Amino acid sequence: MSRILNASDFQDPDTVALARRLLGTVLASRQADGSVLRRRIIETEAYHGFDDLASHAARGRTPRNAPMFEAGGLWYVYLCYGIHEMLNLVTGPEGFPAAILLRGVEGAVGPGRLTRALGIDRRLNTLPADPATGLWLEAPDDPLHKLEIVASPRVGVGYAGPVWAARPWRFRISLNSVSDWNRSQRRERRTNRLPQDRGR
Repeated sequence: MSRILNASDFQDPDTVALARRLLGTVLASRQADGSVLRRRIIETEAYHGFDDLASHAARGRTPRNAPMFEAGGLWYVYLCYGIHEMLNLVTGPEGFPAAILLRGVEGAVGPGRLTRALGIDRRLNTLPADPATGLWLEAPDDPLHKLEIVASPRVGVGYAGPVWAARPWRFRISLNSVSDWNRSQRRERRTNRLPQDRGR
C-alpha cells in the first residue's frame, strides 16, 4: 500500500524544491460513491513568500489568501476568472506564505481540467490534505525520478514584472517521458507475472 503523505512532508521551507519533488506523487480524490480516483501529478508551479510578485501573498494577508499563511499541509482552493477552481497545496512553516499550484495530472493537463476531472472545488479550501477530508497525496510506488523534468516560467504571471515572471518555477514531466514510463511499467508487469498468471 502506498504511503500517505502527511503535513510534515509539506513543511519544507524550499517551496521550489518541493514543487519539483511533487512530480510523480499520487493525488487521490474520494468520489461521492466512495470510490477513489488516483492520478500522478505531472505539472506544478511554486509560489514562494512575500517578495514573489506573482503570488497572491505579495500584498499581504487577505481573507482570500489566508490559507497560504498556515503551516504546510492544507489545501488552498480558489476560483479563477469566475470559472476554474484552482488547487494549491500550502507548504512551508506557519506565517510564511507559500503554496504549490497543481497544474496537471495524468489525463488532465491544466489546473481547471485537473479539478473538474477529480471533482475538486472550494469546499476543500483550508482543509488538510488527508483521507479524512477526501483529498490527499500518496508517495508513488514507482517514482518518476528517471524521467525528463522540464523547468520553465510560470503561466499567466506577466503582471509580476519581467524578473518574477521569468522565474523557472513551473515544473512538468515530459509527456513523451510519461508515455515511455507507462510502456516500461506495462512490460515490467508482464515480465513479473507468475507463470500461471500469463495469458489472462
